[in-house]
Amino acid sequence: MARDYDVIVIGGGGAGLAAAVTAHDQGARVALVEADTKLGGSTSLSGGVYYAAGSSVQAERGIADSPDAMFEYYMTLNQYRVEPALARRICDNAARDLEWLQELGVRFSAEGLYASGVESVPRGHPAEGRGQAITDALQAAVSARGIDVALNSRVHELVSDGRGAVTGVRFGDERVEAGSVIVATGGFGANRNMLHELYPEAADYGDDWTWYIGSKHCQGDGIRMGAAVGGDVVGRNRGLLLTTPGFSKDLEVFVPGWLVYVNREGRRFIDETAEYAVMSGAVQAQTGRSCFAIFDDAARAEAKPLPQYQAAHEAGLVLNWITDRLDQEIASRRIAQAGDLASLAKAIGVRPEALKTTVETYNADCAASRDSQFFKDPAVMRPIATPPFYAREIRPAIVCLTSAGLRIDANARVLDRADRPIDGLFAAGETTGGALGERYIGGGNSIANAIVFGRIAGATACAHAVSKTGSSAAA
Repeated sequence: MARDYDVIVIGGGGAGLAAAVTAHDQGARVALVEADTKLGGSTSLSGGVYYAAGSSVQAERGIADSPDAMFEYYMTLNQYRVEPALARRICDNAARDLEWLQELGVRFSAEGLYASGVESVPRGHPAEGRGQAITDALQAAVSARGIDVALNSRVHELVSDGRGAVTGVRFGDERVEAGSVIVATGGFGANRNMLHELYPEAADYGDDWTWYIGSKHCQGDGIRMGAAVGGDVVGRNRGLLLTTPGFSKDLEVFVPGWLVYVNREGRRFIDETAEYAVMSGAVQAQTGRSCFAIFDDAARAEAKPLPQYQAAHEAGLVLNWITDRLDQEIASRRIAQAGDLASLAKAIGVRPEALKTTVETYNADCAASRDSQFFKDPAVMRPIATPPFYAREIRPAIVCLTSAGLRIDANARVLDRADRPIDGLFAAGETTGGALGERYIGGGNSIANAIVFGRIAGATACAHAVSKTGSSAAA
C-alpha cells in the first residue's frame, strides 16, 4: 500500500514537536497527530527548566562544565540503574539541543541558571516564559514548515504489515500509512489503572492524596499500543513524586525552612529544604513511606509568603504554609494540635521521647545558629517552643512524571522483548523507559530527555523511511 507520509508522530508535546520538526528538516513528509484540541502537552504546563552541561548559557556565566561531568553525576545519583547508553545521549546532546531551541526563539538567561538537583554546578536552564515558551517556539516551527497536524484525534492502534513492521496508525475511522511511526504520547500519570500497574508507589497513597500535574491526555496510549506490537516495557515503579500535605490538589511552590520533618520514630532525617529531586525518595524510605511536618504557634502566626511569591499569591497562587491556610486546616483538624510535644507525638503516632529529644536538639541548634545534624541554612530555622504545637503528615503523592515506558535504544528505536528493534517504530519522551531512573537528577531532566530523544527519533525515523524507498514521499 502506498504510504501517506514518511513519518507520523503521535503526540504533540515537547518530544513530538521536536521529532516532527527534525524529521521534516531531514527531508521527510511529516504528519503530527494529537489527542488534545491544542499542541503542547505536559511540556507546556511545566516550569520550562532544561537540564544541560557545557551550554553557551553556562559559558556566559563563566561556568566550566561538560557532558562527561553530567554523565558521571547522572549515573552516580541513579546508582547506575538507568540505561547508560540513553543517559549518555542525553548528556552529550542536551547542550546542542538547547542551542537549537534558542535558534527557534526560546530564551534562556544566564542569570536564571541554578543548581536544580543536588549537583554543585548550575545546570538548570529556566526558559523565559516557562514551558509554554518552549512549546510555542516548537509550534511556530511546525507551522512554518507546513507539517500536517491533526488535533482532537486520539490514535488507538498501530498498523502492522503482519511481518512485525509498523506501517501506520489508526484513529477514528482513519488509517494512515507511513514509513516510520514515532510514539511521543507522554506518560500515564492521568490513567489510574496504569498507575496501579506500572507506578504502584504513587497509586498506593490513595485517590484522596495522589494526583498528576501533567496533561489529562497522558493516558499511556503510546505504551499500550507499543506493547501490543511487541514492544518491551521497562522502568516499573519509576517516576518523580513531589511531597504534599494533602490540603488540596494544588502544586506546592514553597516549603518553608521553619518546618521540621520527623519520621515515625520521632527523628529528623533530612534538611527540610533539600531539592525535590531527592526529597520524595528520602520520605518514601521512612517507615510508613511518609513523615510529619512539625511547627509551633509562633511559626503559624508569622507564616507569610516569601517576597518572590507575594504578587503571585495575591493573584491567586495557592500556598499551603501561610497563616490563613494553616488556620483553616487546624480548624478542620487536618493538622494535629496539642499543648505539649508528648501529646502531639501520641496524636500522630510517633515516639514521644524521641520527638522531645529531636526538638531539644533542634532548638539548641537554632540558638547556636547552626544545624548540627543536617546543615540546613540557619537563616531559615526557628525554634519549636511556643505551644500549641502542630503536625501534618507529608506524603510524596503528587505525580510529576512517570518513567516506565517503551524500551528504546540510543537511536530511539523501540525494542522488543528480545532486544531487537521493531521495524518502523520509534519513541521519545515520557512514553519511554530506561532514561529516567529512581532519582530525578534535577529540574529539567524530563524536558532535556524529551527534546534530545524527540530530535533523535525524528532523524532516525526519517532515515528509516527514506531507506525503504530511496526517496521521500514528498518528492
